[in-house]
Amino acid sequence: MSETRKRSRRRFGGHAHKKQRGARELEVGAQGVLVTCNMNERKCTSEAFSLLSEYADALYGPEQPADTGDSLSEDEEDAEAALKKEVSQIQSSMKTRQQRFSAAQSGANNVVFIHTHGVDPEQLVHHILSDLHQTKKRKSRVILRMLPVSGTCRAFPEYMEKFLSVFLERWFRAPQRATYQICFKARNSSHNKREEVISAVAGLVGKLNPLNKVDLTNPELSIIIEIIKTVCCVSVLKDYMLFRKYNLQEVAKESTNQSTGPQEVAKESTNQSTGPQEVAKEPTNQSTGPQEAANQSTGPQEAANQSTGPQEAANQSTGKQEAANQTQEHGEGEKAETESCNFTAGNGTKEAELE
Repeated sequence: MSETRKRSRRRFGGHAHKKQRGARELEVGAQGVLVTCNMNERKCTSEAFSLLSEYADALYGPEQPADTGDSLSEDEEDAEAALKKEVSQIQSSMKTRQQRFSAAQSGANNVVFIHTHGVDPEQLVHHILSDLHQTKKRKSRVILRMLPVSGTCRAFPEYMEKFLSVFLERWFRAPQRATYQICFKARNSSHNKREEVISAVAGLVGKLNPLNKVDLTNPELSIIIEIIKTVCCVSVLKDYMLFRKYNLQEVAKESTNQSTGPQEVAKESTNQSTGPQEVAKEPTNQSTGPQEAANQSTGPQEAANQSTGPQEAANQSTGKQEAANQTQEHGEGEKAETESCNFTAGNGTKEAELE
């Protein structure tokens, strides 16, 4: 019975092992990076840590280890007590040490939140995307988007209005002005409507400076509002449309296909556009070919006509000959008539003389 109970407890026991140890939840006042993935959060978290650490070391230098405290004196205690004290100090230092990046549960599926300490998330993520855009390299397989989070507040209208009226002054308060757009996304939250939030934020930006204008095609700044349950994550980003809404996969595609691609596509389009013209020219040439053939076929006719020209000339010459013959015949007729007249006349004179 005891063995069956142990097996049943092992099989159908508590589900505490499914929860990640040490993982915190997204809370108000946190700064970091929202990372979205496709059905593989563990792989996404490991890729995010490696990618953020790589570029953070390049920007801010390698991360310094925390101090373990004062060294133990040789005269303090025996070896066993000294070893226990050293282990306790290491454990306490690991607990109190703030790492540069730490993961947290966001409260939504396929979304991971990475806390940042001593790092500007906007600067870091922008540096990552600009490098990926220039180097044409894809450095992640699971990560889709990386959205920096500069501030968080409670996701209720009164708290959001109070927080954003102060948060947005850095970019939109006079004399500063810019074109902007507002991107809103809510996950596991139904108490905020998209149109109401966007209109409220646009009203706050207009109050800060009336010269701030909305531009949905190519804005200078993009106000990102991501709501997950009861936490509102806010950031103001540059080059949001250039970096394909901060999508790492699309940026890699854009850098490989679209940076060099527009020229190639333009060339292909020009070739394709000129192709129909050439094709159009070819059938016209081919269509004119029969005309040329007809013209060539008319050439013999012209030659025949030219050849008939001498015939016409010959006919004309024969006509002249006929006219000459006619004139000759006419002349001979006249001569005959005159001769006959003369003969008759001569005969008449002879007859007259005979009489």
